[in-house]
Amino acid sequence: MRSIRRHFQPLITPYERTISTSSEPFFRTPKPEKTFFKSQNSEHAIVKRLCRENKHDEAIINLCERSRLTEAIQVLDRIESSSPLVYSNLLQLCLQQKALEPTKRVHNHIKRSASLLGISNFNRIIDIYCKCGSLVDARNVFDEMPERDLCSWNTIISGYAKMGRLKDARNLFDEMPERDNFSWTAIISGYVRYGFPNDALQLCRIMSKDYNVKCNKFTVCSVLAASAATQSLIVGKEIHGHIVRMGIDSDTVVWSALSDMYGKCGSLDEAKHIFDKTSDKDVVTWTAMIDRFFKNGRKEEGFLLFSELLKSGSKPNEFTFAGILNVCAIYNLESLGRQVHGYMARIGFNQSSFAASALIHMYCRCGNLEVAERVFKWIPKPDLASWTSLINGYAQNGQPEESLKLFESLLDSGTKPDHITFVGVLSACTHSGLVDKGLEYFNSIKEKHGLAYTVDHYACVVDLLSRSGRFSEAEDMIKKMPMKPDKFLWASVLAGCKIHGNLDLAKRAAEALFKIEPENAATYVTLSNIYAAAGKWAEVAKIRNLMDVNKVVKKPGRSWTEIKRKVYTFLMGDTSNPRLNEIRELLEELHKKSREEGYVPKTDYVLHDVEDEQKEQNLSYHSEKLAIAFAILVTPPGTSIKVFKNLRTCVDCHTFIKYVSKVVSRKIIVRDSSRFHCFEDGSCSCKDYW
Repeated sequence: MRSIRRHFQPLITPYERTISTSSEPFFRTPKPEKTFFKSQNSEHAIVKRLCRENKHDEAIINLCERSRLTEAIQVLDRIESSSPLVYSNLLQLCLQQKALEPTKRVHNHIKRSASLLGISNFNRIIDIYCKCGSLVDARNVFDEMPERDLCSWNTIISGYAKMGRLKDARNLFDEMPERDNFSWTAIISGYVRYGFPNDALQLCRIMSKDYNVKCNKFTVCSVLAASAATQSLIVGKEIHGHIVRMGIDSDTVVWSALSDMYGKCGSLDEAKHIFDKTSDKDVVTWTAMIDRFFKNGRKEEGFLLFSELLKSGSKPNEFTFAGILNVCAIYNLESLGRQVHGYMARIGFNQSSFAASALIHMYCRCGNLEVAERVFKWIPKPDLASWTSLINGYAQNGQPEESLKLFESLLDSGTKPDHITFVGVLSACTHSGLVDKGLEYFNSIKEKHGLAYTVDHYACVVDLLSRSGRFSEAEDMIKKMPMKPDKFLWASVLAGCKIHGNLDLAKRAAEALFKIEPENAATYVTLSNIYAAAGKWAEVAKIRNLMDVNKVVKKPGRSWTEIKRKVYTFLMGDTSNPRLNEIRELLEELHKKSREEGYVPKTDYVLHDVEDEQKEQNLSYHSEKLAIAFAILVTPPGTSIKVFKNLRTCVDCHTFIKYVSKVVSRKIIVRDSSRFHCFEDGSCSCKDYW
């Protein structure tokens, strides 16, 4: 989760900082706006009377007090000149409303009248132009000023820095006759915000030599953000020591920035130490620390900290919930996700927030489409993320027809799809073999919806064509792509070659993948499977040797199932389960009954040049088979079984589980690295197309 609080941004502009000390009168806080010029009321009458009496200045101030900027400028246009007080009131109202065109009219009136204004009013004009994004006008005012103060320099530099005009900002910064904390913070935070943390750190070193400047918490937070971006732990620790010496180590914002720096630099224990010492922790601080644990793979500690947050009295926000639910989705922790859902319902949360879409995503990833649908229907007005989550959920759970139907409902609702939505739509077509329909949707991305194609869109269509054996069209599309094919696209080609036994294209796709990610064992294994299916054992041996040379190790297949809120994990060859003998006996019985129903082991992809009997033995104890057998043993008859696997399930296991679902009269859901498979009464939701 991206950090919510941007510590390195200055909280006020240099102009706003000088308001309380300026010698000129300033505009008072406006009263609530009232209806004006709708009828001959007393306020209208007052303004008309003042104008008749040539008291235009008073009329303008009266209008400014009621935030009637347009009418005030109309009165201003009737007179040749006005007082500094009137211009001050008008400019202050322009600043509050960030009104660019009215500011230009007031500015032009000032120039025509040749009025003598103080520096603060010119600074205010610069500030308005900067906040409205009109840096050219701001610079013109700055250059035309007969006299400038420190606020003038800071305002224009801050404007350039916030808009990413860092070169212009730095040139002016280097020309400054004097600098203060705001000057340094503005330029340093600009470098951090726009991805130049090294320049920020270099400027910080220069600043440390300026004895006239004493760092404040805003400057420190900017430098800490730069250290975090460059993962410069040594520099971060130096700043930490400087913070302690300055005596600002009790500030909550500084502590949060320190914790963020340590977390992003990989020193999570130090970040937790800083977090624990923070006395006044708000929900943003809690959420950021929880998220750091999750990003570093320490999910148990992240969940524990979330539990501490609930006990602390602080109320989680939608960012907290979304982060927790996304982790539940990644690790398929539906039971925990349900508990979070229950807590959200008890305390009440915004149905239209992205936490609701995170709920849908979590249930879809855990294979519970029934609840995902209920959450979706419960949202008053689903946002695009909610639509997309369910569209993808249907596609991944073997219901492509529902996915495409929901996409049409999205269009009917007036919601505009984005490129992620189309990835789900194209995936649905891929998983159901709807080649022509998929191509139709692909063409509509640009022609009908005005979106740019992404490499993900091309990967989906190439996957669709390759799975269907239309390799010439797939290769044509790859050649016409405006971007370079990525690993996912070539992996799709390789998977299609495995289905159809296309050895030549498989070799080319594998060679492309070896260049992109030579350490990925999946490429070697898939290519070996293709050669093994073709009986080319010499080629299989070469691939195995290449893996040894490159020190590539195949990721072991791992499956797990959750029974009564406890997760049981299985690996092929693992003997740690106390009921292993019972599991093996049940598997032998299931193999026997499945054979009677017509099951024939699929040994084509077993990577050993051995007899068929030995090949069958090698297939018998794949991890998903062990997990399913265990779940059958420990759950009542008829109970649905849900198993997750870290790799794509093999053809033999897929065929075997179909027969098992019929033999034991169970619904068996398997989530592999590709998608969900719902096995029931001898068939699979993927229709053997995955």
